[in-house]
Amino acid sequence: MTAPFVAPLLQMLLAQTRCEILMRWRVPAFSVTNLALPIVFFVFFGLPVAHLTRGDGVSLGAYLLASFGAYAVGNVMVYGFGIGVANERGMKVDRLMRASPLPPLVFMLAKVLTALVFSLVALSLLIGFGIVVGGVHQPAAVWVTVIARLLAGSLPFIGLGFWIGYWSGPNAAPAVANLIYLPLSFASGLFVPLNQLPDFVRAIAPYLPSYHYAQLAWSALGAGKEPLRESLLWLAGYSALFLTLAVRAYRREERAKFA
Repeated sequence: MTAPFVAPLLQMLLAQTRCEILMRWRVPAFSVTNLALPIVFFVFFGLPVAHLTRGDGVSLGAYLLASFGAYAVGNVMVYGFGIGVANERGMKVDRLMRASPLPPLVFMLAKVLTALVFSLVALSLLIGFGIVVGGVHQPAAVWVTVIARLLAGSLPFIGLGFWIGYWSGPNAAPAVANLIYLPLSFASGLFVPLNQLPDFVRAIAPYLPSYHYAQLAWSALGAGKEPLRESLLWLAGYSALFLTLAVRAYRREERAKFA
């Protein structure tokens, strides 16, 4: 008997990633929201002060672009793919994938790669808008460093997104994402400087994942408040936590549907 042909893993991963990108791109609620929303926030919060300079000599416009860049990547991970996974569960897409020869790991990795692609596009559009419309200028190497750090440090939010997607249903996922990610973003100083937030918020900010994530981008501009090594250690810890929660929620789903 001839063994059935199974495509190489890399070929399957690239094909599945392409399908994921096309699927997300064709849904305006995902593509337009995740790509345009950070720019809208910069228009309201950043453009009026983009020409100013902070007390430490860092361009305020560049600082806010880094802040909203951190928000943009987390937004793609938490909202786009957390809610997307929950919706796919509701439509029984996971059952269809289980019946196909596609390995579950390839299915997950394709989602991660798709999230990184959309995050890269969102960052490029945001920074390009800041440069062209806001007149914010930094050396190209600085922008490359900001983008690279935000993409490389996004693992905690990938885990958070998957946990929300597998822990909550399609109707509850948007509310859960809002209750978690928006407070994290505001309390970490992404929208309002920390020194303008209430005392109790400033006290908890250094323990939040989004605070240390933003430090990656701020430190590339010379405005970080902690060493790069410390930021990475905090993010590694949160990555382990959120990925553990995501795996447990995934396994619970597997037992409930396929055991």
